[in-house]
Amino acid sequence: MRVALHPHALERAAERGAELDEVVATVERGEAAPAKHDRTVFRRNFPGPWTRRSKTFDTKQIEAYAAPEADGWIVITVIVKYF
Repeated sequence: MRVALHPHALERAAERGAELDEVVATVERGEAAPAKHDRTVFRRNFPGPWTRRSKTFDTKQIEAYAAPEADGWIVITVIVKYF
């Protein structure tokens, strides 16, 4: 399955602390749920420790919002949560 990232998703992933391989792994092996506008949200937790803005967190959760394509998915945006 092909996973492509829209330029918007690349920008958001970088500014929110998600690596490209983490986003792809989220789509390939994460939990899927329906989202608005005929899209799918994929979620996956990555154990830490993770440091973000001088704080340390145990888990990083990535949400990748994607639209289906003929040969896979295109990720539209990426949300990252730390806890």
